[in-house]
Amino acid sequence: MEIKAIRGFNDILPQEIGKWHFVEDTARNVFHGFGFSELRIPVIERTDLFARGIGEATDIVEKEMYTFTDKGGNSLTLRPEATASMARAYLEHQMYSFDPVAKVYFMGPMFRYERPQKGRYRQFYQIDAEVFGVDNPMVDAEIIVMLMHFLRKVGLQTLELQINSLGCRECRPRYREELKRFFEKKTFQLCEDCQRRLHTNPLRILDCKVEGCKESIANAPRVIDFICSNCKEHFARVKEYLTVTGVKFDVNPNMVRGLDYYTRTCFEVVSYDLGSQNAVTGGGRYDNLFQEIGGLDIPGIGFAIGMERLISLLPKDRTFIQTPHLFIATLGNEASKEAYQLANELHLRGIRTELDYEGKSLKSQMRRAGKLNASYVLILGGDELNQGKAVLRNMGDKSQEEVPLKDLATLLQSKLPRL
Repeated sequence: MEIKAIRGFNDILPQEIGKWHFVEDTARNVFHGFGFSELRIPVIERTDLFARGIGEATDIVEKEMYTFTDKGGNSLTLRPEATASMARAYLEHQMYSFDPVAKVYFMGPMFRYERPQKGRYRQFYQIDAEVFGVDNPMVDAEIIVMLMHFLRKVGLQTLELQINSLGCRECRPRYREELKRFFEKKTFQLCEDCQRRLHTNPLRILDCKVEGCKESIANAPRVIDFICSNCKEHFARVKEYLTVTGVKFDVNPNMVRGLDYYTRTCFEVVSYDLGSQNAVTGGGRYDNLFQEIGGLDIPGIGFAIGMERLISLLPKDRTFIQTPHLFIATLGNEASKEAYQLANELHLRGIRTELDYEGKSLKSQMRRAGKLNASYVLILGGDELNQGKAVLRNMGDKSQEEVPLKDLATLLQSKLPRL
């Protein structure tokens, strides 16, 4: 029986990986420029971390986590998101003892059991950036500016930034009760999940994509109308700082986030190139998360980007496939031995070099060089060896020239200035 990958768990093939490297390298360059450092977290955590941090009434905890019991009887879960794990690491290693403000980012796979569809898989990859230890609205704006700058750097242009305030633990309960009263009159319109959410987490109804629920939301109370004076002041300053930096935004009073730990500032970046599921990325402030998982009152804010969705939006006219700088085509055993030695020297200098391993004809080798999209082909035979030179063919303009074999690596590096 042929063994295939599990549904929702995908291979990333060599012809695709260039896009991933481009996005990851761009993220690192941008994040480092904003003073962020990389933090790597385990794939598996104790289930309690996500149940307490994300919220037991969320879809993730109720229906989507890969949870199992190990041989020691511990309930463990493959991480469904990164923020709770990064917060746990900040607390466990007392990172606040060095500096209370930590700017950290993470890249890696997450796991959720949900229906696979375009851009959404059971093993999926995220880029997360978080700031722990500061509640100044200046940081809210700063991390949004960094996010928008990153998205522009990878080539995304048709984007819209939406922001909202979700209030805090003082003003949120009043809004929840008002929302609950509103939807209790419309239970007949709600889907089965939202009827359950009505009693556990009514804010999640506002994020439902089922058509009947979307209709019932139309005239629902808006959280921004219920926030306290402190939250209003915080949100006003976030908008002020964004305006100062020139970042355009729209206030979306119906926006909520899917996880319980979010408070105050929340944001999404949407692209209408994605259809109805148009969110490219989102995030927000979560000033209650640390108390839920560790008891310390530490504020935080961050965002998560789904890599698969982001990569689907990269410019289509750009190639990310890594191709050889040079292909060495040989004629005869002696030329093949010289080619091996030369290729080894070029590899050590970082020049991507391919050669023939099977003694094929020159025509076959040239065909393979073209298929690999090599920039240059070095043609090397017995006569060339005796004369200490070879033919170098430019595969772009089809020109060719005789070049000395002595110090060929230096010559090639001069022709490939980007190395």
